[in-house]
Amino acid sequence: MPILRNPEGLRSWRQRQRGSLALVPTMGHLHAGHISLLRLAQARAEQVLVSIYVNPLQFGPGEDFAAYPRSLESDLQQLAGHGCTAVFVPGDEDLYPRGATEQTRIVPPERLSNILCGAQRPGHFAGVATIVLKLLHLAQPDILVLGEKDFQQYRIVGQMLDDLNLSTQLLCGPTQRDEDGLALSSRNSRLTSAQRVLAPRLAAELRQLCQLPIGSPAQAPAQAARERLQAAGFRVDYLELRDSESLEPIAESRPGARWLLAARLGDVRLIDNMVIP
Repeated sequence: MPILRNPEGLRSWRQRQRGSLALVPTMGHLHAGHISLLRLAQARAEQVLVSIYVNPLQFGPGEDFAAYPRSLESDLQQLAGHGCTAVFVPGDEDLYPRGATEQTRIVPPERLSNILCGAQRPGHFAGVATIVLKLLHLAQPDILVLGEKDFQQYRIVGQMLDDLNLSTQLLCGPTQRDEDGLALSSRNSRLTSAQRVLAPRLAAELRQLCQLPIGSPAQAPAQAARERLQAAGFRVDYLELRDSESLEPIAESRPGARWLLAARLGDVRLIDNMVIP
């Protein structure tokens, strides 16, 4: 399994490849959710490239860039064991030679990026869009695979591909969960044992909201769920019902609508979402 460490090495490797290529971008500290995306990519393409890069552009001041979990050697072993074709592991100086502050950034669509996580993390999705477009430009994949847990990110990247007339096909892998319902995330490893016991309440509240009778108002149940979470020790950034395509707010429960949630336990920020069946 080749380990490609700079853009030149990636371009050279790509020029030698034949057949379809799927790209799975990650920030490392891999778990079963990432491996499920790898398997989805393997089912749809002849070769799979996984990138591992903790992108500074998508972290704001005071966020957890320095504390974000990193486990490169373990990640590489997992990928080799699951048949990954190649891995791209660049450094900051490789992708941002002028430094992050001087880097040209992609402006994501305002309607999708200034709400939910974008409202809580200004500039976050500009950083996401920039690194994704750089990876697409370097790797030239036929398929891009993202996870449903980061649903707002998925919708923003999808519109970016359409708006910029890119031919890469976008696939979305379903959210993977622990047995107690907690959505798998690299940040889960930063939870204390007590916080880890509390964390599945996020998924439990979402499941309960998804079971509301179709046509029932969403505002009061959402407020009650926020209050229960806050009483349990969470700091809720948002808990909202949105249209799954436009991400516009929805007032009443309806099939296909999506509950989206972000909350903090201590200094760990967790996100999750569920669609109403």
